[in-house]
Amino acid sequence: MGRRNREKRAAKHRNRRRSAPKQERVEAFDPAADRAVLLEHLVVALSTAASGPADHLPYRATELLREFRDFAHELDVAADLAMNEAISAAWTHGWQPSDLHEIACRRMKPAEIRYLDEAIVGECRRYAAATLHPDWRADIARLSASVGSRAQPPQMWRWAASNAVDQRDGLVVVLKLLNLLGRLPALEVILPLPGTYRHTATTVTDADEKVLGRVRALLAKAEVTEFPDEAEALSAKAQDLMSRYSLNEAVARHNRGREPAAAARRIWIENPYAAAKATLVQVVSRSNRCRAVWAEGIGFVTVIGCETDLKLVELLTTSLLVQANRAMLRAGRAGTAQARSRTFRQSFLVAYAQRIGERLDNASASVTAEVERDVRLLPVLAANSRAAEDLAHRLFPSTVPRAVSASNGAGWGAGRAAANMAVLDTRDSIAG
Repeated sequence: MGRRNREKRAAKHRNRRRSAPKQERVEAFDPAADRAVLLEHLVVALSTAASGPADHLPYRATELLREFRDFAHELDVAADLAMNEAISAAWTHGWQPSDLHEIACRRMKPAEIRYLDEAIVGECRRYAAATLHPDWRADIARLSASVGSRAQPPQMWRWAASNAVDQRDGLVVVLKLLNLLGRLPALEVILPLPGTYRHTATTVTDADEKVLGRVRALLAKAEVTEFPDEAEALSAKAQDLMSRYSLNEAVARHNRGREPAAAARRIWIENPYAAAKATLVQVVSRSNRCRAVWAEGIGFVTVIGCETDLKLVELLTTSLLVQANRAMLRAGRAGTAQARSRTFRQSFLVAYAQRIGERLDNASASVTAEVERDVRLLPVLAANSRAAEDLAHRLFPSTVPRAVSASNGAGWGAGRAAANMAVLDTRDSIAG
């Protein structure tokens, strides 16, 4: 039975209870009653209680425990069913496991986030692994590593006991999560829904993973070194390696008769200065033949391009954000109080992003010029670009460009200086 039908049925049931004598209301949930009907009613009761204002949820939890005091186990089971239903609805509205985790990290407490993560892992057990997109499986693997994957349902009272809280507090967490999930906006669906994925020839290969592993290792070294020149050389090698591989792989796919295919993925941005950090993702995307759209109200950038380029953008922006943050904090420690102000840091990050974009554009042009000796490259790149544009237009038909302001001259200068030291002169190629 669908959710709307259950709500109508529960409403009729409430109306009958209001008009019934007191003794009939007490007998409304006879232990001998059909368990499926009872669970159905409890799911609706949980969803209805969760739909109110957040500050009313503790009171709602107390009411539910009092009303269903003889059905604690059934309420525990119904909490799992309600969470599964809410999570499944989120999938149909474009959310992915990592998206739900990220939005919870911004709005919920750590223990509540772990509850949601475990519920997500549990919901996804319903699907055969082969019917989950590789990115989806990777999300579930990360969540499973943090919460474990062996816990058996039902979850609510077990979670309350393991966190040393009473049943009311456990129920409040469920209501808070249902409240969060019920208010999520619809997103663009960028992966096949769980249970519908079928393996295709465009899936990332072992060769892709080998190159990506080398890039990750180079960028990891660049992030931890205290020497700017070394960070520049390591980041340059990573960009050069990935750019060459991406261009050569594009030609190889064309030679194998594969049509150009674009994909999309989301990169979540941490506060503060999220808009300035999103600018960095956008310039890295542009320099690597991808499109980027900033969802400011939620906090992520959707990057659109071929799969190999998407991997590069994700790896490179993650590393550059670490380097930018470290350089920004270093400037604050070494400078005056102004260097620790919000306007300074905003301007620093915007300037950093702009300068990184300039250097990446130059680096990409240099690599492309070398590979262009293969006359097949330009039409292949043009076809890939059209595929990315078409997908971007389908997903975001009405996007509007927007600039991020920078009003602090000192921060602007410091940001450009930091970008000059961070990356990306790719004249020294790396052996493949």
